[in-house]
Amino acid sequence: MSVDDFEFLRTTRDHFPQLQKWLREPHVARFWNHETSDADIERDFGGSIDGTEPCEDFVVLRGGRPLGFIQRYRLADYPEDVELLTALVEVPEGSMSIDYFIGDPQCTGRGVGTAMISAFVEKCRADAPNASAIIVPVVVPNRASWRALEKAGFRRVGEGFLPPDNPIDDGTHYISRLDFRNGPSRNIRADVCEPHTQ
Repeated sequence: MSVDDFEFLRTTRDHFPQLQKWLREPHVARFWNHETSDADIERDFGGSIDGTEPCEDFVVLRGGRPLGFIQRYRLADYPEDVELLTALVEVPEGSMSIDYFIGDPQCTGRGVGTAMISAFVEKCRADAPNASAIIVPVVVPNRASWRALEKAGFRRVGEGFLPPDNPIDDGTHYISRLDFRNGPSRNIRADVCEPHTQ
């Protein structure tokens, strides 16, 4: 599978029912500890659509079928996050971060997350040529997430406490980084998955 197998659509409010459904999936809810009423979805995702929140949200498609979500933002737009991160690792000027999940449970454990991240890194390179790096903190129990980053070419650069999304976690995070100057991401193989259709 190549990076061209993925399509990233900027979210609209038409995507809210899909996001709501995914966020209620147990494997997503464990680490994306969001409330999921209609009002909560509007609160958490409406700002990206309206331009009042300095992040870009995308629904991820493969073969025309939605399978997950990914967002990106410049760390400098979130000074509190930068302050927390710089206590643990170096944060180069121009760094970005991403958050993501595979929503359809049929697409987990097949390498799809790694391939999705790799494809999105290439999109970030193209869209933000002045960016220096992508830095991603992941809570330690979320092994699938930080392993996907490693397989996509990220390297672990630090470990330490950051406020967790889910209060059942103790806040210990691995922090991974990919420098844009290190060349393109590898093409990553992923098994075929058939997302649920309803």
